Amino acid sequence: MQTDAITPDTKDWTWVLDRPCAECGYDAASGDPLAVGDVTRELLPRWAAALAREGVRERPAPGVWSTLEYAAHVRDVFRVFDGRLRSMIEENDPEFANWDQDAAALEADYARQEPEVVAAELAAAGAAIADRFDAVGPDQLDRPGRRSNGSVFTVRTLGQYFLHDVVHHLHDVAA
Repeated sequence: MQTDAITPDTKDWTWVLDRPCAECGYDAASGDPLAVGDVTRELLPRWAAALAREGVRERPAPGVWSTLEYAAHVRDVFRVFDGRLRSMIEENDPEFANWDQDAAALEADYARQEPEVVAAELAAAGAAIADRFDAVGPDQLDRPGRRSNGSVFTVRTLGQYFLHDVVHHLHDVAA
């Protein structure tokens, strides 16, 4: 199993709401905010294919997650953002609970999870958040929510930020 440590990602990625990502090429601001569910569903087969490849547990370089670890992370991104979106729709300007993605990876031991299980859980969590985004109406796109660090999102920008994360990690695993 993996023994090389991952350097925690402490970057504030909210800049992707203002300009395309130079690493993965995704332009979050250009997407239709009412199509997040559809785009999420379109990306799910790429994750399934990535998890079915040989060497899914192998890290491509020291300190870089394996495809399995990235997929487990994306599964958890689906779950976390599903909760955040739900709170934005049901509450007035909620503050999101902190989520330390690096601590989550260690606590859940992403590297030792079973690829078939992660694939099924990722598909289910992806379908759930896609359905929740499908239920968003145009009149709800400006509903706010906040991270504890003060970053303010609307339902629109949460969807844009969310899709960048999913697409960016597909780029990370070359899928």
